[in-house]
Amino acid sequence: MCGIAGIWGAEIGPEAWGERLKRMAGTLTHRGPDDEGIWFDPGAGIGLAHRRLAIIDLSSEGHQPMFSESGRFAIVYNGEVYNFPELRKDLEPRGHHFRGHSDTEVILAAVEEWGIPGALARLVGMFAFALWDRKERALYLVRDRLGIKPLYYGWEGGAFIFGSELKALKTFPGFQGEIDREALALYLRHNYIPSPFSIYRKVKKLLPGCFLKVSSRMENDQAEPQPFWSAGRVAQAGISDPFRGTDSEGVEQLEILLKDSVKLRMISDVPLGAFLSGGIDSSTVVSLMQAQSGRPVKTFTIGFLEGGYNEAERAREVARHLGTDHTELYVTPREALAVIPRLPVLYDEPFSDSSQIPTFLVSELARREVTVSLSGDGGDELFGGYNRYAWGRNIWKAVGWCPPRIRAGLARALTILNPARWDQILTPLNPIFRKEFPDGRIGDKVHKLAEIITVRDFPSLYKLLLSHWTDPSAVVNGPGEPGDYRPEAGPAGRFDNLNYQMMFRDTIGYLPDDILTKLDRASMGVSLEARVPVLDHRVVEFAWRLPLNLKIRKGKGKWILRKILSKYVPTELFERPKMGFGVPIDSWLRGPLRDWAEDLLGENRLVKEGFFSPGPIREKWQEHVSGRCNWQYLLWDVLMFQAWLETNGKPG
Repeated sequence: MCGIAGIWGAEIGPEAWGERLKRMAGTLTHRGPDDEGIWFDPGAGIGLAHRRLAIIDLSSEGHQPMFSESGRFAIVYNGEVYNFPELRKDLEPRGHHFRGHSDTEVILAAVEEWGIPGALARLVGMFAFALWDRKERALYLVRDRLGIKPLYYGWEGGAFIFGSELKALKTFPGFQGEIDREALALYLRHNYIPSPFSIYRKVKKLLPGCFLKVSSRMENDQAEPQPFWSAGRVAQAGISDPFRGTDSEGVEQLEILLKDSVKLRMISDVPLGAFLSGGIDSSTVVSLMQAQSGRPVKTFTIGFLEGGYNEAERAREVARHLGTDHTELYVTPREALAVIPRLPVLYDEPFSDSSQIPTFLVSELARREVTVSLSGDGGDELFGGYNRYAWGRNIWKAVGWCPPRIRAGLARALTILNPARWDQILTPLNPIFRKEFPDGRIGDKVHKLAEIITVRDFPSLYKLLLSHWTDPSAVVNGPGEPGDYRPEAGPAGRFDNLNYQMMFRDTIGYLPDDILTKLDRASMGVSLEARVPVLDHRVVEFAWRLPLNLKIRKGKGKWILRKILSKYVPTELFERPKMGFGVPIDSWLRGPLRDWAEDLLGENRLVKEGFFSPGPIREKWQEHVSGRCNWQYLLWDVLMFQAWLETNGKPG
């Protein structure tokens, strides 16, 4: 894994190119501590920078920027192409020669042989790269199909700049860093900034499965990313041509695909392991790793002493059964809290999924022994694992037929009592609710239910289920949220089934912009490469062909993954209520984080900074610290922006 950056179209004196590129690369050292490389051509106005984390071909032959055999193409590349040995075997009879054994060389040869679209169609893996075509004097930016690896780009001072993280772009002289208030409104709704937006108005994220070609300033202002793989088309094709085999045949075929995907991602010239939470996804990945390994797989788990947040015991039981070389670390509240000041630098833009903290801690733990770690991310989105899939569908079936006036009245009745009072009333019934709500916060769910039953249609229901602040325009001082900013979401509107809509929208939004962003920044923050075998695009394409009853059955998601896992692990070790990978932010805000939060949420400070209207924030803060309500997620959104603003608000 690596960090990339570059400049195109800038009028820079020959003596300044090296210094600017080195500054950009220097901000990405954590992504690539093993090597640094820069290349520039002042006459063409192009410069590329690279930081390397050596995983495959540790020799100097893997150094970047790298040129194709003909010298036409130059590349800086972040990622892994797992099928590069097969591609190399296909390319060698066609006359291509290779100096070393890296996948980077294979990408360059593939582009020379098949062109950009043809090469991209053949790559299996995760990647973000910049390719300079010396013949056409054109720059291509490329991002993998699912958005596993990041890539930012934008114009500044007449130059086109890009990088793996925003911190690289911010080193460019004159970088303005104007905060995009539309993106800020989206952030408060989602707890992340969705692609193609970034926190800065003039910087974008390249959409997953797309490439962007820039070749002249006149054209570049209007340049739009071009898809080489479309999640929307994949979903529609899968539903139109469903898998027609038996249940057991579906299980067998998916197991074959996952086993191959895991095997490919075990190829490494450095030590390798896996994250293990004890849940279905990570346990499946580790099971398939151990089944194909001649030695115990190294597995890693973080534990917390707080009830409701500790997955370590589950993971330990699974690891013992599989015979892995297991490492667990119980983290004290003080150790977890110590991560918080690092978050604004790690994430570069506001990001408030609080599981960012344990994700960083387990990455830090794994990095002590390995350089590559496999993760189970992606199973929920592909196989219907989130509780909201079954919960939202059942609620809509129960109340969707009611006239809006009746539903509105029911919602008002449910919110007469605050969440804390609902908890008190429903406490005697906890045994009934515990399986569905293992965290015990039943009152919060009652209030969420009140919001849900008032929605008018499926898309509105999904939007509400994933919303933190349901009316960001009442909080952010600015124009509010933009309209339809992701055209690819359109096909979801044609899905007749609510679950299809939700799973698709999660795949193009929540997955790359929350789950994979969290994994990338946390792992690369400690120079660890994280691989996600469930998100092999061939697995994704097959998953969309599977009938829904192979994913969600009897109100329970991931049916087909459970069947695969049961071949390796006894069902009693994983058939348990779903547990989020989180930390007790709610109690921390009333305790050790209270002074820190009070300072960031001070009314005078909010007014002076001018981004937020203090009223709604102060109201929720007072309700939270009093214990009347649990507003941890909404408050964490604001706090992470405030902490980011304090650290990163102005370019440096």
